[in-house]
Amino acid sequence: MKFKTLSLVAIGAMAFVMGSAPDSRLGVLASAQAQAEGVRPAVGKSLKDASALIKSGKYREALGKVAEAEAVSGRNATENYNIEAMRVAAASGAGDTEALVKGFEALKASGRLAQPEQLRMMESIAGTYLRNKDNARAVTWAQRYFKEGGNSATMKQVLTTAQFNSGDMAAIIKDTEAEINADEKAGRTPSKDKLNLLLGAAMRQKDGNAEQLAIGKLLTYYPSKELWVQVLGTLPQKKGFSDRFALDVYRLKLATGNMRDANDYMEFAQLAAQAGYPEEGKSVVDKGLAAGVLGQGAEGARHKRLLDLMNKRIAEAKAGQVEAQRSANEAKDGNAMISLGLAYAFRGEAAKGVKMIEAGIEKAALKRPEDAKLYLGMAQMMAGDANKAIATWRTVKGADGSADLARLWIVQTRSAKR
Repeated sequence: MKFKTLSLVAIGAMAFVMGSAPDSRLGVLASAQAQAEGVRPAVGKSLKDASALIKSGKYREALGKVAEAEAVSGRNATENYNIEAMRVAAASGAGDTEALVKGFEALKASGRLAQPEQLRMMESIAGTYLRNKDNARAVTWAQRYFKEGGNSATMKQVLTTAQFNSGDMAAIIKDTEAEINADEKAGRTPSKDKLNLLLGAAMRQKDGNAEQLAIGKLLTYYPSKELWVQVLGTLPQKKGFSDRFALDVYRLKLATGNMRDANDYMEFAQLAAQAGYPEEGKSVVDKGLAAGVLGQGAEGARHKRLLDLMNKRIAEAKAGQVEAQRSANEAKDGNAMISLGLAYAFRGEAAKGVKMIEAGIEKAALKRPEDAKLYLGMAQMMAGDANKAIATWRTVKGADGSADLARLWIVQTRSAKR
C-alpha cells in the first residue's frame, strides 16, 4: 500500500538533534573543579578563559584555550581531569567529535567521572555525530549509551533517526516491533509516532508483514477517517487482490463511515443484489436515504426505483427460499450453503446463517474455502458474537484479498468494541 504522509510523521517528530549546544553542566563542572586545590594558576587561567568563551558561544576559541592549558608541562591528575572536562564542553558546542571523544575517553579512564556524567557525555557525542551527519558513528555511540545503562527517550530518537538516515530499516523494524510488543504487554498504548515510524520503515524496506502490522495497530489505537480512506482506497490496487471482493470493500467502507456519495450507495446496493443479498442492498439504500445522500435532487426518482427493485428482489428471494435451501442441502459441495447462509444473516436470521455456513464448510469441496471463513466471521459478527468472529477471521489465509479483508474486519470489530 502507498501512503502519502503518514510514514513521515514519526521522522518529523525526531528532527530534534542532540548536541546542538554544549551541556552547560560540563562547563560548570570544569570551571568549578579548575578552582579546586591542585590546579596551578597557569592551567587555571586558561580554563577560566575557556569557560568564559563557552558562555559567549565561542567554542573554537575555547578549544584554543584548552590547548594552552594542555601545553603547560608537568600537569597533575587534577589538572588533566579539568582540561578534559573543559575540552568536552567546548567540543560539544563546536561540533568537534574528535575532540569530544578524546575528552570523554580520558575522563572515563581517570575513574573520577560518575556514571550519570558518563551517560550525559555519551548523549552529547551521539547527538553531535548525528548533527554532523555521521550516522554510523551516531548509531555506535547511541548503542554504547544504552549498553552502559542509559534509558533516555531522546537518545532513542537519536538512535532511530541515525538508523533511518543510514537506511537501516531492518534494525528499526526489529527494535520498533519489540517496543510495541513491550508496550502492549505492559498495558500501554504504543505511541502514534512509534507506529508511524514502523510503517515508514516497513514501506522503505518493502516488508509487507511489518507494514500490515503497523497499519493494523494504527487502525486499532488511532482510527481515523483519513487512514481508513487510504487503506480501503489502496486495497483494491494491491497486487493479487481479486475483483470479486469489490462488494466486501464497500462493506468495510460502510462499517467505518467512509461511504462518500450517492454513487457509493447505489453501487453497493446493486452489487449486493446481484450477489444474492437484496436485504443487504435495501439496508444500504435505507441508510443512504436516512443520511440524506439518496432521494435528493435530480437523481431522487432513480434512487426510489432502486429501493423498489430491492423490495422486489427480497420478495422473490423469500418466495424461492424453500427451494434454494433444498437445493443447497442436496448439492455435493457446500458452495450454495455458504451464499445462502450469508443471505440469512443479512435477512436478520444470523444464527441460522452461521449454522448453514458451518454446514457448508463441513461439506467441503468448496470452490473458495478462505472466502467461506471470511463470510462465516461476518455472519458470527451479525449474530452478536464478535469474539468468535475474530477467531474465525484469524484463520483466513487467502492470498487474493480474503486475508486482507479478514484482518481489517478484526481491526474494525475491535475498534467498535473499544
